[in-house]
Amino acid sequence: MNPINVAILGATGTVGQKFITLLQGHPYFRIHEVVASPRSAGKPYAEAASWKQDIPIPQDVAPMVVKSLEDSLESTILFSGLDSSVAGEAETRFAKQGHFVISNSKNHRMDPDVPLIIPEINPEHFEIIKTQPYQGAIITNSNCSTMFLSMVLAPIHREFGIEAVQVTTMQAISGAGYPGVPSLDILGNVVPFIGGEEDKLETEPQKILGTYTNGTIIPADFHVSAQCNRVPVIDGHTETLSIKLKKKASPQQVAEVLASFSGMPQEHKLPTAPEHPIIVMSDENRPQPARDIWLQGGMATMVGRIRSCPVFDIKMVIMGHNTVRGAAGAAILNGEALVELGYLQ
Repeated sequence: MNPINVAILGATGTVGQKFITLLQGHPYFRIHEVVASPRSAGKPYAEAASWKQDIPIPQDVAPMVVKSLEDSLESTILFSGLDSSVAGEAETRFAKQGHFVISNSKNHRMDPDVPLIIPEINPEHFEIIKTQPYQGAIITNSNCSTMFLSMVLAPIHREFGIEAVQVTTMQAISGAGYPGVPSLDILGNVVPFIGGEEDKLETEPQKILGTYTNGTIIPADFHVSAQCNRVPVIDGHTETLSIKLKKKASPQQVAEVLASFSGMPQEHKLPTAPEHPIIVMSDENRPQPARDIWLQGGMATMVGRIRSCPVFDIKMVIMGHNTVRGAAGAAILNGEALVELGYLQ
């Protein structure tokens, strides 16, 4: 297939930069436009972006003139890393103009007619874009911490049923964007509050694991209680879970269900898909962000310390790369699934 032209919305930000690094040499997509705030518009990308990635700015992107959100765009797919302060209105406008907006922003995630997609879990939810009042469409991926939580809950819920979940997060500073958290607040410290984060963890998984029926997504029927913390780790969100099951299961049974989990991206061998979306680790001191976030190219969810819980039924530790699988990589995988399943035709 000929590469599809794509634009990056919010291209100078942390997630926008990650989009650019992950799309290099992509077999489906070619970066055609970069879009950012008015202060960046009109400048070459290399001048407008305060580049913070581990590779140099790609040579084909560096000279691109940054467009503004008010400009007309040519690209079919728009990958959005926009700040929530501007994402809602801008994404709606671009969808009305016929673009397929694949968004990492929170604004439209809980809209009834917008799918909140993790393609290993709910690719059938793409169908709801046919009910949207746009020439194009809006597709969203989850909050970064919700991503890893949902990846683990989905196979457990299908096999055993879930009644309730208690989750505590230890979230990396890269999740706050650049420049992130002031050093005097985070070095040697834990900040026990991340604005809006607990609400996302307590509502998004039910939509993701919900059932698509007659043009409607019916949320899954379990409750989540979340406590979110910012910790002095650069990349990699760690979460501790306690899960109350409808059907009792041993830690070994849960581990086997998680280790064998795969879905549509693996079946179709999508370019960004991890071969093993969930990696169950046997060492009692794993997973660890410093050692495990780049397994499967940063697109896997790591799970360890699966054991019985004296309050609920099962507890465990999970972890993943928050700016890859939890953000830009998730949106790119959604784009690949959108194309592979024929929704651009």
